[in-house]
Amino acid sequence: MTIEKIELFLCRLPLVHFFETSFGRSYDRTFVLIRVTGAHEGTLHEGWGESVAEANPYYSSETTETVWHIIAGFIAPLIIGTRFDHPREVYPALKRIRGHNMAKAGVEMAIWDLYAKSVGQPLSKVLGGTRDRIASGVSIGIQDSLDQLLEKVDRELAAGYQRIKIKIKPGWDIDAVERIRKKFGQIGLQVDANAAYTLDDADLLAKLDPYDLLLIEQPLDYDDVMDHATLQRRIKTPVCLDESIHTVRIARDAIDAKACKIINIKPGRVGGHQASIELHDLCAAHGIPVWHGGMLESGIGRAHNIHLASLPNFSLPGDIAASKRYYQPDLIEPAIDIASDGTIEVPAAPGIGVNIMRDRIEKATLRHLSL
Repeated sequence: MTIEKIELFLCRLPLVHFFETSFGRSYDRTFVLIRVTGAHEGTLHEGWGESVAEANPYYSSETTETVWHIIAGFIAPLIIGTRFDHPREVYPALKRIRGHNMAKAGVEMAIWDLYAKSVGQPLSKVLGGTRDRIASGVSIGIQDSLDQLLEKVDRELAAGYQRIKIKIKPGWDIDAVERIRKKFGQIGLQVDANAAYTLDDADLLAKLDPYDLLLIEQPLDYDDVMDHATLQRRIKTPVCLDESIHTVRIARDAIDAKACKIINIKPGRVGGHQASIELHDLCAAHGIPVWHGGMLESGIGRAHNIHLASLPNFSLPGDIAASKRYYQPDLIEPAIDIASDGTIEVPAAPGIGVNIMRDRIEKATLRHLSL
């Protein structure tokens, strides 16, 4: 296939409910959509991707503006007019660009969608997926009160989600977990700190051990592996790394250092589907279970996530929840939803397998560029 055109859409969608982490509170999401057009055996096809970079450089140093700049100025010249026999070749072709994984991922994942459509297969099959349904968990942000948090947990459990994750930060941690355990018992429960703590907080974090959590996600700094190794020796709760794992090489170092027992894979964080497959395989070879994180994606990015999470070592429920929790309406039809057993169907149509609502994208678009 030969890539002929790349289009960028800077979009903004209001969230159904505010979402708060240790970084702050969000009421909407600004993000970049990527549409790639290419020819395969003489027929034009299109693929869609979504960069998970946010407007502000809090989760990552990348932002929507850096993504726009890197794709337009550096990725597009390397991609447009280039022939690829398979999308696994795209990420290596961008190696000369250091970092900027969220920009690379948006384009690379769009090309995977294009390729899967061109060969008439669902993306999951092209990626090597083995499931037709995936287990779904839900992420609940920091709330205005513990009572409000308990109400949200109750609502999500009633919806069927197999696992609850809550965001924590200093001052919103032990009491929140204790209240949830007291009211709901031994539900699947994990916490996400988004790098809000330091190694000096190890004794505090050890107070989470009696609550039998599935894991504590990214408790320490985003670029820190060795302190996580020290922390894991001091606490029983499994440490899961997220922000720290932005390359397969760093994941290998973290596993060797015993800095974590579980890894969260987000394709947008590591550079796309190919890097995610390599990370998935590395973890499987070392007996490290993985699960799929989320970045408040629209239905386009969420559909990509569903397909990737069908790979066999995604053995824990991920943060891939129903669209209606975040956006109404979403940018796709039908909206992504969960079944009563807490699972989501992997779309069976070619590519990401969802219908893109162009009128909704147009309404949400702040800026458009065709390359």
